[in-house]
Amino acid sequence: MDPPPAVDWAKAERALGTGLPADYKRLVGTYGAGIFDETVQLLVPDSAHDDFDLLALTAERDEILAGLWEYEDRPPGLEEAGARVLPWAAEEGTGAYLYWLARPGRHPDEWTVLYNEGRGPLWEHHDTGCLAFLLAVLTGTAETDYFGHLHEVLKPTRHRFTTAAETHGTPCAERA
Repeated sequence: MDPPPAVDWAKAERALGTGLPADYKRLVGTYGAGIFDETVQLLVPDSAHDDFDLLALTAERDEILAGLWEYEDRPPGLEEAGARVLPWAAEEGTGAYLYWLARPGRHPDEWTVLYNEGRGPLWEHHDTGCLAFLLAVLTGTAETDYFGHLHEVLKPTRHRFTTAAETHGTPCAERA
């Protein structure tokens, strides 16, 4: 596997208006945009593939959730002034997202994970960072109502990471 493209973290953090967790930066620096075990789609700032672009999907999710929360209650933790969610991964093919719960006064390395089923109002909170949560999901040790089926169905002895380019091909801008 070729090394992933470098990310301009300063540019990404300016665009988001916040720093990002160190474990996420290490994850992106190691793998780049792509999918773990055909299920967890890792988002990356300025990905050449729209479905993996953290910045574009953050703007899209902010707009969608703002409309949703006019009719539904916000998940616990978001009642605090200045708290927000930022997507860092999606569940392939389901509309579900994994978010950081970014709370004021908390360093990004202290952010925890929220899972939203995507096509419903249920949110699940995990008191851990993104890398620890991803590892728990992939090893079947996550205490979750949503990802528990993965380990039972897949039972992988070896995990697979598929890059965005492998799943979506070369972006049009790179083909020219």
